[in-house]
Amino acid sequence: DGQFKYSNEIEIEVGLPLEFGLDQNYPNPFNPVTTIKFALPVSGNVNLSIYNSIGEKVVTLANQCYDAGYHQIEWKADKYSSGVYYYRIEAGVYNSVKKMMLIK
Repeated sequence: DGQFKYSNEIEIEVGLPLEFGLDQNYPNPFNPVTTIKFALPVSGNVNLSIYNSIGEKVVTLANQCYDAGYHQIEWKADKYSSGVYYYRIEAGVYNSVKKMMLIK
């Protein structure tokens, strides 16, 4: 009959994170692109690097100043071989490492 009805409007407020965080990459395992998300409660320099399974740095994805908030970086690993990789974030006093798997 052509009738329609709008739902009530919902407002949400997304604030700044309360603590540092490094999320698991998505998707995992991946081929050949994955996304790494992290949270910063304060602005500062962030170093995000990828290491192979024997601990050699293969690429630095970020080494710059980021504002406080939620961020994400995409890694295109099409020129890397299949295997286990580790990503490490260093942001001020915060350090964290996570494992991911590239499967071609």
